[in-house]
Amino acid sequence: MTLDLLSLYQDLHAHPELGFQEHRTAGIVADRLAEIGGIEVTTGVGGTGVVGVLANGEGPVVWLRADMDGLPVQERTGLPYASQHRGTDEDGNDVPTMHACGHDIHVTWLLGTLERLAATTDDWHGTVVAVFQPAEEVISGARAMVEDGLVDRFPKPDVVLGQHSAPAPVGIVAIGSGPVMASSDRLTVTFNGRGAHGSAPQASLDPVVTAASAVVRLQTVVSREVSPSDAGVVTVGSFHAGTRANIIPDQAVIEISTRARNEETRARIIASIERIVRAESDAGGLPEPTIVRSPGAEVTVNDAESAARVFAAVSAAVPGARELEIGLAMASEDVGQLATAAGVPLVYWFTGITDPELFRRGEDIPSNHSPFYAPQAETAIPVGVDALVAATRAYVA
Repeated sequence: MTLDLLSLYQDLHAHPELGFQEHRTAGIVADRLAEIGGIEVTTGVGGTGVVGVLANGEGPVVWLRADMDGLPVQERTGLPYASQHRGTDEDGNDVPTMHACGHDIHVTWLLGTLERLAATTDDWHGTVVAVFQPAEEVISGARAMVEDGLVDRFPKPDVVLGQHSAPAPVGIVAIGSGPVMASSDRLTVTFNGRGAHGSAPQASLDPVVTAASAVVRLQTVVSREVSPSDAGVVTVGSFHAGTRANIIPDQAVIEISTRARNEETRARIIASIERIVRAESDAGGLPEPTIVRSPGAEVTVNDAESAARVFAAVSAAVPGARELEIGLAMASEDVGQLATAAGVPLVYWFTGITDPELFRRGEDIPSNHSPFYAPQAETAIPVGVDALVAATRAYVA
């Protein structure tokens, strides 16, 4: 059976699900794998993950990974298949959901790749393991699948491959070696004060003032403690305190996102944040703040030899393939945790999904996580499938 990849993509785009809630998406993936045939399908891996094993005799084992979750973003693309879907976030809030990072096209690319490989088994030998991963956006899905026995339950890979959509022209496939994406950490800091009436601030230990001072001071971590030749990011993306103007609250809570291009800088940034929030609490006369660090993502590193191998194969199949020096790109991924758990090389690359005409006209291009992020699916789907098939064949042909 031939999959209608465009219709599949549009359906996934219209029904995005948040991390560990990808029940509908996982069901569609499992059904499509069954339609392709010859694939052993396992569902519920790491919660909502799906694994498909396409075995074709002796040979290398290649893991191909696609993430499935959407984001709590209100879509504004105006597409006829734009998402009207809603979900419940980790704090219990009802939120709009959108595939604003291309995970819908990632799933489509991988299903199209499996269909083509299953139809051409005379041309290759080995085993392809398709890993449809939940909860990448919250940097939890890869870890959950590993903890659920991913490495032990399925054929152990010789390499892990993955592909991500990028706001570049369709036809461009960019493959780099070495560090390609930054580490990511999230810290939740609770400043513990003493509440009082707004007319009697002397009776309080005001956590709002202390938290506000900390937010300002945290801006110096990168500007004054990270070398200009290095790179790091400290973003305070959430600040919650109080209920009314005339009530000084007991607590103020900030959430901090960090990025770094190497583990040394990552550790320095975390240590600086902890030092600053403790010092600000002390300066305000508050007790010790509560600091909770969520499990994060390590720096994503492409094995140089494997990246060269994949680049040679992809460049022969996709004329727009090019070697990429990532530079200061600071986005993060958890795909590397799969390769680390298996003890094998990783190659992770970026494929353009945007109408080239928009670049020629000099228009603003929506980035990942934008409410206007809209792949030109008709042309981007075949390019992505070609690239992923070629990369896989670099090992199993």
